[in-house]
Amino acid sequence: MKQRRNFLQATALTLALAASGLAAATAYAADTIKVGILHSLSGTMAISETALKETALMTIADINAHGGVLGKQLEPVVVDPASNWPLFAERARQLLSQDNVAVVFGCWTSVSRKSVLPVFKELNGLLFYPVQYEGEELERNVFYTGAAPNQQAIPAVEYLMSKDGGGAKRFVLLGTDYVYPRTTNKILRAFLKSKGVAESDIMEEYTPFGHSDYQTIIAKIKKFASEGKKTAVVSTINGDSNVPFYKELGNAGLKATEVPVVAFSVGEEELRGVDTKPLVGELAAWNYFESLKNPVNQKFIAMYRAWAKKNNLPKADSVVTNDPMEATYIGIHMWKQAVEKAGSTDVDKVIAAMGGQSFKAPDGFEIKMDEKNHHLWKPVFIGEVKADGQFNVVWKTKGPIRAQPWSPYIAGNDKKKDVPEPK
Repeated sequence: MKQRRNFLQATALTLALAASGLAAATAYAADTIKVGILHSLSGTMAISETALKETALMTIADINAHGGVLGKQLEPVVVDPASNWPLFAERARQLLSQDNVAVVFGCWTSVSRKSVLPVFKELNGLLFYPVQYEGEELERNVFYTGAAPNQQAIPAVEYLMSKDGGGAKRFVLLGTDYVYPRTTNKILRAFLKSKGVAESDIMEEYTPFGHSDYQTIIAKIKKFASEGKKTAVVSTINGDSNVPFYKELGNAGLKATEVPVVAFSVGEEELRGVDTKPLVGELAAWNYFESLKNPVNQKFIAMYRAWAKKNNLPKADSVVTNDPMEATYIGIHMWKQAVEKAGSTDVDKVIAAMGGQSFKAPDGFEIKMDEKNHHLWKPVFIGEVKADGQFNVVWKTKGPIRAQPWSPYIAGNDKKKDVPEPK
């Protein structure tokens, strides 16, 4: 009897402790707002996406230090889809249905974004996508904080055609073989033809993700450029393939003064792995550069450098900021503002509150989320690579310009609505 009584007492105590632990866990979960971070931390895209994960964690920590959101702390949930596009969908489903996150900040490539879209629509999740892309999409469950083609690709090619940009007459459209480069180049082909550029003056080449041997392609570019007309290269190469591409460009002695390259996916972070001296004068088009001089940017840069040192990031003394990092930073702050306006993290209420949100951004402008089309108004900058891997701005718009998700250079787009389809 005594043994039975002791067993029952022990069992009761265990159940009581378990119940109190469960209550504590429930209280903790109720006391935080979970947010998902969905970026490749391994594989071919890690060179670009790891910094976005760190930027998200830094921004979340800063928001928490200033009181959190709706009086609650943000609790980041980080997953690594490992540059595996189907795995992005699996990890997105995990974040939404198992981790019960209120929002997800993530993806880089358009193929990863396309992979997760059905999941966000099915589960009514909310994704903030921070990278320039090809447009031709407008989803209710996504807010696009990177550039549409009219906020990057079109202005860059217009610059190359101008006197200041070298007056290019022939164009090499060189990209990684997936949806973003192919769709962007489809738009650019139509744009170039509208400007009188002949089919024979456009060369189009693609390489797979992770491609590392650019000797043959660089030789083809040199031959194409030697046929009498000023030639420029438009690069939509993504991920770590940029390192061997620029290395081979330098090895071949193809200088920016002869055949300029404008890149849409190469910024300060990607150039950290390259000897930039042979690349001085090469171009990139973005909506932000670290070299921009204004107080908000100086604060942003200092915050990230401090974060890198505090968290012992690789090469912490030489970290840089770039455009998708700024877009991540803007997106998280705008989501916070929309949640506070809605008084809730409910996805439908936050979506309704997002239109018209504004934020003083590191690019030096008051950036606005368009009232209708889920895209940011953004300024455009074109920069030349300097020997230190930074960019000297050689051209810019006067201020932020409205995104065109549906390019006017694609037939039939004039009939498409500038608002997402309702739920």
